[in-house]
Amino acid sequence: MKKNMGSTDKLIRVIIAAVIAGLYWQGIIPGTLGIVLLIFAAIFVLTSFVSFCPLYLPLGINTCKKK
Repeated sequence: MKKNMGSTDKLIRVIIAAVIAGLYWQGIIPGTLGIVLLIFAAIFVLTSFVSFCPLYLPLGINTCKKK
């Protein structure tokens, strides 16, 4: 896998995931919607750690700085 995510993109994804998790555990986002959003948050964190987003490939997006 070739990296296609820059550091700013990864930071934004981790912040969004943390906000979603916090809202879920405080009960602001309950039920099925909360669980679905937690799954998306987990995907955001996972893609941030591996620096690769599979959805970027077909869209031709690359936020990683060229070496």
